[in-house]
Amino acid sequence: MTSLQGTTGLPEGRERSITVYPSYPVYPCTPSLSFKKVKKLPNPLHPAAVGLLEKAVDRAARRGNVPFPLAFVRSSDEASKPPLARLVQGGRGGEVRLRLYLCITMMATAEPYDIRRPPTPQSWARMLALPPDTGPRRINSNLRWLNNNGYVKVTSRPGGPPAIRLLSVWEPGTQFVRASNHNRYLGVPIEFWSNGWILQLSATSTALLFALMETQGGYSTPRYLLPDRRQSYGLSHNTWTNARKELEAHRFLTVQRAPQGSFFDYKRLRNTYRVDETRFLDKP
Repeated sequence: MTSLQGTTGLPEGRERSITVYPSYPVYPCTPSLSFKKVKKLPNPLHPAAVGLLEKAVDRAARRGNVPFPLAFVRSSDEASKPPLARLVQGGRGGEVRLRLYLCITMMATAEPYDIRRPPTPQSWARMLALPPDTGPRRINSNLRWLNNNGYVKVTSRPGGPPAIRLLSVWEPGTQFVRASNHNRYLGVPIEFWSNGWILQLSATSTALLFALMETQGGYSTPRYLLPDRRQSYGLSHNTWTNARKELEAHRFLTVQRAPQGSFFDYKRLRNTYRVDETRFLDKP
């Protein structure tokens, strides 16, 4: 702050004091903050894991699609969630559960739909790109969860890894039946495993991808979902929104707004969904 003195218009001997304040701000401005979404770094364990997945596919002699019953994806009862939605509950814990169960389903090809020579927890961890220090423990924990919730039957064996047999989780208490024996089923391309998409997509994005493939039902034209159909998949609104963005980013999904209704009906805009299944043929 400075003072200027002058005598204009004042009696002689009188001085006027004029205070001049500095321009604001007195203190430096706080720099503005910008928040950018951090890009997910690639998992260095993925390349080796994809190689093990390819070997598992070759060993299972799978060709074409791996079948899943429609009841695995969609529930006919509004009060209960389908088995797929229950698998992805619980944050990151659901990611290991889902990937482990999908691999078991891909590998168990013949009656009694078990894995006669199952991998050790360490081998499972390498196949699912889990850290070697914590991966085996997470495998054992999620195998217990699958066993306790009726997805598989785990039987301990002396001197070897536990035997794993698939159960009919959509019809509890009944024997597992190959989904392709039903009139309709969901076929997931084998490249979902062999090309490593099972590791690239999050658990919720995988669940939404399966749900929209079931909705599409083999058609090539975009499909829209009524509220009750969308609810039957058991995925929350936030899960649906975030998973949809991820699938769009990976070019699996195209979402558009289109009017629905006949000429005499009130037409409203709805989201239409189209899954590009040829994307499975590409590497992530």
